[in-house]
Amino acid sequence: MRNPALLALASSLAAACAPAWQPPAIPPAAAASAPPGPPAAEDAPARAVRAVEAEIPMRDGVKLHTQILIPEGFSGPMPILLRRTPYQAPPGDAFLADPGLQKADWVRGGMVFVVQDIRGRFRSEGQFVMNRPPRDLADPKAVDETTDAYDTIDWLVKNVPNSSGKVGMVGTSYDGWLVIMALLEPHPALAAAVPQAAPADLFLGDDFLHNGALRRQPALEFVALMEAGAGKELTPLQYDRADTFEWHLELPLSAVEGKALPGVRPTWRRIGIMGTWRPQPRPRRAP
Repeated sequence: MRNPALLALASSLAAACAPAWQPPAIPPAAAASAPPGPPAAEDAPARAVRAVEAEIPMRDGVKLHTQILIPEGFSGPMPILLRRTPYQAPPGDAFLADPGLQKADWVRGGMVFVVQDIRGRFRSEGQFVMNRPPRDLADPKAVDETTDAYDTIDWLVKNVPNSSGKVGMVGTSYDGWLVIMALLEPHPALAAAVPQAAPADLFLGDDFLHNGALRRQPALEFVALMEAGAGKELTPLQYDRADTFEWHLELPLSAVEGKALPGVRPTWRRIGIMGTWRPQPRPRRAP
Protein backbone atom coordinates (compact mmCIF):
# COMPACT_ATOMS: atom_id res chain seq x y z
CA MET A 1 0.00 0.00 0.00
CA ARG A 2 3.07 2.35 0.05
CA ASN A 3 2.85 4.78 -2.86
CA PRO A 4 5.64 7.34 -3.45
CA ALA A 5 3.26 9.75 -5.17
CA LEU A 6 0.83 9.69 -2.26
CA LEU A 7 3.68 10.22 0.20
CA ALA A 8 4.93 13.22 -1.80
CA LEU A 9 1.43 14.66 -1.95
CA ALA A 10 0.92 14.08 1.76
CA SER A 11 4.11 16.02 2.50
CA SER A 12 2.92 18.96 0.40
CA LEU A 13 -0.47 19.01 2.08
CA ALA A 14 1.10 18.77 5.52
CA ALA A 15 3.04 21.95 4.78
CA ALA A 16 -0.13 23.71 3.66
CA CYS A 17 -2.38 22.96 6.61
CA ALA A 18 -2.38 21.99 10.25
CA PRO A 19 -1.67 18.34 11.05
CA ALA A 20 -4.71 16.08 11.24
CA TRP A 21 -3.82 15.08 14.78
CA GLN A 22 -1.20 15.88 17.38
CA PRO A 23 1.20 13.52 19.21
CA PRO A 24 0.80 12.94 22.95
CA ALA A 25 2.13 15.71 25.19
CA ILE A 26 5.76 15.28 26.23
CA PRO A 27 7.64 16.65 29.26
CA PRO A 28 9.07 20.16 28.77
CA ALA A 29 12.61 18.95 29.19
CA ALA A 30 12.28 16.63 26.18
CA ALA A 31 10.36 19.09 24.01
CA ALA A 32 13.41 20.78 22.54
CA SER A 33 14.81 17.57 21.08
CA ALA A 34 11.50 16.07 19.94
CA PRO A 35 10.74 16.22 16.17
CA PRO A 36 7.89 18.63 15.27
CA GLY A 37 4.55 17.53 13.91
CA PRO A 38 2.80 14.15 13.97
CA PRO A 39 4.69 10.88 13.64
CA ALA A 40 5.17 9.36 10.20
CA ALA A 41 2.15 7.62 8.72
CA GLU A 42 3.83 4.23 9.00
CA ASP A 43 4.08 4.72 12.78
CA ALA A 44 0.47 5.84 13.20
CA PRO A 45 -2.20 3.30 14.18
CA ALA A 46 -4.45 1.59 11.65
CA ARG A 47 -7.84 3.27 11.26
CA ALA A 48 -11.33 2.21 10.29
CA VAL A 49 -12.66 3.86 7.13
CA ARG A 50 -16.17 5.04 6.31
CA ALA A 51 -17.33 5.17 2.67
CA VAL A 52 -19.78 7.86 1.54
CA GLU A 53 -21.23 8.31 -1.96
CA ALA A 54 -22.12 11.77 -3.27
CA GLU A 55 -23.53 13.17 -6.50
CA ILE A 56 -21.69 16.49 -6.73
CA PRO A 57 -23.47 19.19 -8.79
CA MET A 58 -21.52 21.13 -11.39
CA ARG A 59 -22.28 24.71 -12.42
CA ASP A 60 -24.41 23.54 -15.37
CA GLY A 61 -26.51 21.18 -13.22
CA VAL A 62 -24.75 17.93 -14.24
CA LYS A 63 -24.00 15.68 -11.25
CA LEU A 64 -20.75 13.71 -10.97
CA HIS A 65 -20.65 10.47 -9.02
CA THR A 66 -18.08 10.64 -6.25
CA GLN A 67 -16.78 8.11 -3.72
CA ILE A 68 -15.51 9.62 -0.44
CA LEU A 69 -13.46 7.57 2.02
CA ILE A 70 -13.12 9.09 5.48
CA PRO A 71 -10.75 7.68 8.14
CA GLU A 72 -12.43 7.32 11.52
CA GLY A 73 -11.09 8.56 14.84
CA PHE A 74 -9.67 11.94 13.83
CA SER A 75 -11.04 14.97 15.65
CA GLY A 76 -8.88 17.58 13.93
CA PRO A 77 -9.03 18.94 10.36
CA MET A 78 -8.18 16.51 7.57
CA PRO A 79 -6.84 17.37 4.08
CA ILE A 80 -8.49 15.80 1.06
CA LEU A 81 -6.78 13.72 -1.63
CA LEU A 82 -8.73 13.80 -4.91
CA ARG A 83 -8.45 11.57 -7.96
CA ARG A 84 -10.69 12.18 -10.98
CA THR A 85 -10.86 9.36 -13.52
CA PRO A 86 -12.62 8.08 -16.66
CA TYR A 87 -11.89 4.49 -15.58
CA GLN A 88 -14.57 4.18 -12.86
CA ALA A 89 -14.66 5.14 -9.23
CA PRO A 90 -14.89 1.76 -7.45
CA PRO A 91 -17.86 1.32 -5.13
CA GLY A 92 -17.25 1.81 -1.43
CA ASP A 93 -17.60 -1.91 -0.72
CA ALA A 94 -14.69 -2.65 -3.05
CA PHE A 95 -12.47 -0.23 -1.16
CA LEU A 96 -13.55 -1.47 2.25
CA ALA A 97 -12.91 -5.09 1.24
CA ASP A 98 -9.20 -4.35 0.78
CA PRO A 99 -7.48 -5.98 3.78
CA GLY A 100 -4.68 -3.41 3.65
CA LEU A 101 -6.92 -0.34 3.57
CA GLN A 102 -6.78 0.47 7.28
CA LYS A 103 -2.98 0.51 7.16
CA ALA A 104 -2.70 2.67 4.03
CA ASP A 105 -0.51 5.76 4.44
CA TRP A 106 -3.31 8.20 3.70
CA VAL A 107 -5.63 6.51 6.19
CA ARG A 108 -3.15 6.49 9.05
CA GLY A 109 -1.98 9.98 8.18
CA GLY A 110 -5.50 11.37 8.44
CA MET A 111 -6.39 12.18 4.83
CA VAL A 112 -9.79 11.90 3.18
CA PHE A 113 -9.52 10.03 -0.14
CA VAL A 114 -11.95 10.93 -2.95
CA VAL A 115 -12.41 9.25 -6.35
CA GLN A 116 -14.76 10.70 -8.95
CA ASP A 117 -16.18 9.51 -12.28
CA ILE A 118 -15.60 12.38 -14.70
CA ARG A 119 -18.39 13.82 -16.82
CA GLY A 120 -20.19 11.20 -18.91
CA ARG A 121 -18.36 8.20 -17.46
CA PHE A 122 -19.95 5.34 -15.53
CA ARG A 123 -22.28 6.75 -12.85
CA SER A 124 -21.73 10.42 -13.67
CA GLU A 125 -24.15 12.45 -15.77
CA GLY A 126 -23.29 14.43 -18.88
CA GLN A 127 -21.49 13.67 -22.12
CA PHE A 128 -17.97 12.26 -22.22
CA VAL A 129 -15.53 13.92 -24.61
CA MET A 130 -12.06 12.36 -24.96
CA ASN A 131 -9.43 14.85 -23.80
CA ARG A 132 -12.09 17.53 -23.69
CA PRO A 133 -10.58 20.78 -25.05
CA PRO A 134 -10.41 23.78 -22.72
CA ARG A 135 -13.58 25.81 -22.92
CA ASP A 136 -14.09 29.16 -24.62
CA LEU A 137 -13.50 31.72 -21.86
CA ALA A 138 -15.80 34.14 -23.66
CA ASP A 139 -18.75 31.78 -23.06
CA PRO A 140 -19.87 32.06 -19.42
CA LYS A 141 -21.93 28.87 -19.71
CA ALA A 142 -19.14 26.68 -21.11
CA VAL A 143 -17.76 23.82 -19.03
CA ASP A 144 -14.70 21.60 -19.26
CA GLU A 145 -12.54 19.41 -17.02
CA THR A 146 -11.11 22.56 -15.42
CA THR A 147 -14.51 23.83 -14.26
CA ASP A 148 -15.55 20.34 -13.15
CA ALA A 149 -12.42 20.01 -11.00
CA TYR A 150 -12.98 23.50 -9.57
CA ASP A 151 -16.63 22.82 -8.70
CA THR A 152 -15.74 19.44 -7.19
CA ILE A 153 -13.05 20.89 -4.94
CA ASP A 154 -15.36 23.73 -3.90
CA TRP A 155 -18.05 21.24 -2.89
CA LEU A 156 -15.63 18.96 -1.03
CA VAL A 157 -14.10 21.61 1.21
CA LYS A 158 -17.57 22.86 2.11
CA ASN A 159 -19.27 19.52 2.69
CA VAL A 160 -16.74 16.91 3.88
CA PRO A 161 -16.78 16.76 7.71
CA ASN A 162 -13.61 18.03 9.43
CA SER A 163 -12.14 19.26 6.14
CA SER A 164 -8.98 21.30 6.58
CA GLY A 165 -9.88 23.33 3.51
CA LYS A 166 -6.88 21.96 1.62
CA VAL A 167 -7.06 19.55 -1.33
CA GLY A 168 -4.38 17.66 -3.21
CA MET A 169 -4.83 15.95 -6.59
CA VAL A 170 -3.00 12.91 -7.91
CA GLY A 171 -3.27 10.92 -11.12
CA THR A 172 -1.38 8.90 -13.73
CA SER A 173 -1.85 8.95 -17.53
CA TYR A 174 -5.38 10.22 -18.31
CA ASP A 175 -5.94 10.87 -14.60
CA GLY A 176 -2.69 12.86 -14.62
CA TRP A 177 -3.96 14.95 -17.54
CA LEU A 178 -7.05 15.71 -15.46
CA VAL A 179 -4.77 17.04 -12.71
CA ILE A 180 -3.13 19.38 -15.23
CA MET A 181 -6.53 20.58 -16.41
CA ALA A 182 -7.37 21.48 -12.81
CA LEU A 183 -4.21 23.61 -12.71
CA LEU A 184 -5.32 25.82 -15.60
CA GLU A 185 -7.67 27.66 -13.23
CA PRO A 186 -6.87 26.19 -9.82
CA HIS A 187 -9.30 26.45 -6.95
CA PRO A 188 -7.78 28.37 -4.00
CA ALA A 189 -8.04 25.20 -1.90
CA LEU A 190 -5.89 23.18 -4.33
CA ALA A 191 -2.68 23.05 -2.28
CA ALA A 192 -0.78 20.26 -4.06
CA ALA A 193 -0.89 18.46 -7.42
CA VAL A 194 1.01 15.38 -8.61
CA PRO A 195 0.37 14.51 -12.29
CA GLN A 196 2.30 11.45 -13.46
CA ALA A 197 2.94 10.26 -17.05
CA ALA A 198 0.30 12.69 -18.29
CA PRO A 199 -0.20 13.29 -22.03
CA ALA A 200 1.01 16.76 -22.97
CA ASP A 201 0.84 17.13 -26.76
CA LEU A 202 -1.11 14.45 -28.59
CA PHE A 203 0.15 15.66 -31.96
CA LEU A 204 3.87 15.55 -31.16
CA GLY A 205 4.14 12.34 -29.20
CA ASP A 206 1.69 10.24 -27.25
CA ASP A 207 -0.46 7.16 -27.71
CA PHE A 208 -2.34 8.51 -30.74
CA LEU A 209 0.25 10.27 -32.89
CA HIS A 210 3.98 10.87 -33.23
CA ASN A 211 4.63 14.17 -35.02
CA GLY A 212 1.25 13.78 -36.68
CA ALA A 213 1.79 10.16 -37.81
CA LEU A 214 -0.99 7.85 -36.67
CA ARG A 215 -0.06 5.10 -34.20
CA ARG A 216 -2.88 2.91 -35.37
CA GLN A 217 -2.92 0.02 -32.90
CA PRO A 218 -2.72 1.93 -29.59
CA ALA A 219 -5.04 4.64 -30.92
CA LEU A 220 -7.64 2.15 -32.13
CA GLU A 221 -7.50 0.07 -28.96
CA PHE A 222 -7.90 3.07 -26.66
CA VAL A 223 -10.78 4.54 -28.66
CA ALA A 224 -12.54 1.16 -28.56
CA LEU A 225 -11.97 0.95 -24.81
CA MET A 226 -13.30 4.41 -24.01
CA GLU A 227 -15.98 5.30 -26.55
CA ALA A 228 -18.30 2.33 -26.43
CA GLY A 229 -21.18 1.51 -24.13
CA ALA A 230 -22.30 5.14 -23.81
CA GLY A 231 -19.42 5.75 -21.41
CA LYS A 232 -20.70 3.29 -18.84
CA GLU A 233 -18.19 0.50 -19.35
CA LEU A 234 -14.71 -0.33 -20.60
CA THR A 235 -14.77 -2.35 -23.85
CA PRO A 236 -11.42 -3.77 -24.98
CA LEU A 237 -11.00 -4.22 -28.73
CA GLN A 238 -11.72 -7.81 -29.73
CA TYR A 239 -9.25 -9.46 -32.12
CA ASP A 240 -10.05 -12.68 -33.98
CA ARG A 241 -6.45 -13.92 -33.88
CA ALA A 242 -3.36 -13.86 -31.71
CA ASP A 243 -1.22 -12.02 -34.28
CA THR A 244 -2.58 -8.49 -33.94
CA PHE A 245 0.11 -7.07 -36.25
CA GLU A 246 -1.16 -9.26 -39.09
CA TRP A 247 -4.74 -8.23 -38.28
CA HIS A 248 -3.85 -4.56 -38.71
CA LEU A 249 -1.92 -5.21 -41.93
CA GLU A 250 -4.90 -6.94 -43.51
CA LEU A 251 -7.52 -4.37 -42.48
CA PRO A 252 -7.49 -1.15 -44.55
CA LEU A 253 -7.73 2.04 -42.56
CA SER A 254 -10.95 2.92 -44.36
CA ALA A 255 -12.58 -0.31 -43.14
CA VAL A 256 -11.68 0.01 -39.46
CA GLU A 257 -14.82 1.87 -38.43
CA GLY A 258 -17.14 -0.69 -39.93
CA LYS A 259 -15.40 -3.85 -38.73
CA ALA A 260 -13.55 -2.96 -35.53
CA LEU A 261 -15.55 0.02 -34.30
CA PRO A 262 -19.28 -0.43 -34.89
CA GLY A 263 -21.15 2.79 -34.30
CA VAL A 264 -19.76 6.29 -34.12
CA ARG A 265 -16.49 6.89 -32.30
CA PRO A 266 -15.80 10.66 -32.35
CA THR A 267 -12.12 10.38 -31.48
CA TRP A 268 -11.42 7.82 -34.22
CA ARG A 269 -13.14 10.07 -36.74
CA ARG A 270 -10.92 12.89 -35.58
CA ILE A 271 -7.59 11.04 -35.75
CA GLY A 272 -8.13 7.80 -37.69
CA ILE A 273 -10.26 8.71 -40.68
CA MET A 274 -8.61 12.10 -41.13
CA GLY A 275 -5.26 10.43 -40.58
CA THR A 276 -3.88 13.31 -38.58
CA TRP A 277 -4.52 15.48 -35.58
CA ARG A 278 -3.62 19.03 -36.42
CA PRO A 279 -1.77 20.98 -33.73
CA GLN A 280 -4.26 22.84 -31.58
CA PRO A 281 -3.73 26.38 -30.27
CA ARG A 282 -2.89 26.40 -26.60
CA PRO A 283 -3.84 29.81 -25.23
CA ARG A 284 -3.53 28.65 -21.62
CA ARG A 285 -0.87 26.66 -19.83
CA ALA A 286 -0.79 25.18 -16.37
CA PRO A 287 1.52 27.11 -14.02
